[in-house]
Amino acid sequence: MKKIVCLGGGNAMPKTVLRGLKEHRVELATVCSMTDNGGSTGLFREDFSVLPAGDIRRHLLELSQGPLWKRELFNFRFGREVFSGGHKGHSFGTVFIAGLEHSLKNFNQALKYVSEFLEVKGDVLPVTLDKANVCAVLENKKTISGETNIDVPKHNPKLKIKKAYLKPKAKGNPAAIKAIKSADLVVIGPGDLYSSIVPCLLPQGINGTFQQTKAKKVFICPAMTKSGETNGFSVLDFAKTIEKYLGCDLDFVIYNSFLPEKQNIRKYKKEHPEFLTLVKINKDLDKEKYIGRNLLVKKELMEYSPAKLAKILLNL
Repeated sequence: MKKIVCLGGGNAMPKTVLRGLKEHRVELATVCSMTDNGGSTGLFREDFSVLPAGDIRRHLLELSQGPLWKRELFNFRFGREVFSGGHKGHSFGTVFIAGLEHSLKNFNQALKYVSEFLEVKGDVLPVTLDKANVCAVLENKKTISGETNIDVPKHNPKLKIKKAYLKPKAKGNPAAIKAIKSADLVVIGPGDLYSSIVPCLLPQGINGTFQQTKAKKVFICPAMTKSGETNGFSVLDFAKTIEKYLGCDLDFVIYNSFLPEKQNIRKYKKEHPEFLTLVKINKDLDKEKYIGRNLLVKKELMEYSPAKLAKILLNL
């Protein structure tokens, strides 16, 4: 079987790439960013000095083959506390993972037990086992610290991000490095550039791995630009930024080439004000490397179809 390694954090990558690929006969591994510091995840990080479990919980759930009641339990939220960003209460899955790590003093062992409980197909790997936050240096030389402050900017969102790094520095998880080296295909994204994707490329030893692997490296470009992170970005801007942090060229870039009706874009932006405009499609893109398709699940939604993405990726 072909081995596919998927990198990302947040919601976008698991519910599009993993959801589509898990229906096919491939060996899957997912590498998750570990810089989430918002909501209940951030609270547990501060109170119990544990690694963030919010993003990796979504990866585990998406690859779970367990019965529905287990997946619903892991998604169940309790508590009335409202966190910044509108998150309410605590996800059972986040509490369970944090509690296991706190009692076992071993995040890998906690993940093993959770994977067994959820009957996970494939490997779910944190990109690092070190505690770190992502920082972004703006064009005015001011530094923004913490994923949640990049994701929902409290600064002027029109300022461009010039550089991202981890503080303190973190080492790449040896298991994640091994998975990337042995992969046939590595899929990066989609997702928020600096608060979801780039944090997967920053730990020491990770970007060097992309220069060593024989795997084809694929980036899935988001459909829309995001306030504070990718204002005015084109497909080429996304690709060049990813390649900067990879330390090597991408083999393929998949992007959405379908233009929805303006009323549908306005409706989506009203529901998701953090998204600004459609990503610009550059002229004269190399068609061997840049693959433009209608990736949307429906004409009125700006969300990618798992089935369409899986078909393109498997053809590569």
